[in-house]
Amino acid sequence: MNHPGRRLVVQAAAVMAAGLLSLTACGSSSSDAPEGASASSGGSSASSNLIAIITPSPDNPFFKAEADAAKKKAESLGYETSVASHDDDPNKQSELIDAAISRKAAAIILDNAGADASIGPVKKATDAGVPVFLIDREINQTGIAKAQIVSNNSQGAQLAAQEFVKGMDGKGNYVELTGKESDTNAGVRSKGFNDVISQYPDMKKVAVQTANWDQQEAFSKMETILQRNPDIQGVIAGNDTMALGAVAALKAAKKTDVVVVGFDGSPDAIAQIKAGTMLATALQPAALGAERAVEQADTFIKTGSTGQPEKQSIDCELITKDNADQYGVFAKL
Repeated sequence: MNHPGRRLVVQAAAVMAAGLLSLTACGSSSSDAPEGASASSGGSSASSNLIAIITPSPDNPFFKAEADAAKKKAESLGYETSVASHDDDPNKQSELIDAAISRKAAAIILDNAGADASIGPVKKATDAGVPVFLIDREINQTGIAKAQIVSNNSQGAQLAAQEFVKGMDGKGNYVELTGKESDTNAGVRSKGFNDVISQYPDMKKVAVQTANWDQQEAFSKMETILQRNPDIQGVIAGNDTMALGAVAALKAAKKTDVVVVGFDGSPDAIAQIKAGTMLATALQPAALGAERAVEQADTFIKTGSTGQPEKQSIDCELITKDNADQYGVFAKL
């Protein structure tokens, strides 16, 4: 037999239980936020304490160093982290940014996959309330990322080129290896090199090739260049990875007196400088830039402002045999 009174009591209890569950869920929405912050405070509408770190491939030690530094700094500030690589593929980058948005990341630290191709995904994250902090590479638009923190590539390239000219006594045939055409840094560094070297009319550029920041590609390109231009006295490269590829190709061709200069300040390049197979490199402090980005993300999450201009630049330092012992993993010891 049915009992209407008992049925009403059961229904009321169910409604009360549902209400308690709802209150519990709402009350936990900011429990993941780091101390001193909440999901509703600061400049982000995100409800998690996740900082998503997205960089090019960690196979390049520079990108691994910046990802490691960002992760360490974020976790020291109480955030959870995710680290992923877009492998310089804009489509993969878009997928990773979409994933960060869906996870309601508190912020994204991004070394992007193209100055133009990255504008849309950065804007999408910003519009979704997830602030983006760019490191190492700029994009060709301002006003959508909260920060663009890069090394002073022009200044660093000029430092490297001055040492290159000095090492070649201001004369001789040389080769330039350039980075990815889609990367603003590649063009800025190449211009910095040429602004200096063009002042020396006895310096003759006999070949210029892009090796897309890649060591194996640089090795192959350098082999081909040497077959066509065996009489070279110098190689200047847009990053250390390509410089190391050139060193290997020169060694295979039994050319031991060629001046090689790179850019980045990688531990492998420093080892070659100490060994005498490279002359110099320009250090861009990967760890410092990544740490600054995380610190500014933390400030933005908590206050709604970084307190800094969007475009920020960090000067590079020249590493030679004389001071190589003073440098470690993309940083001064």
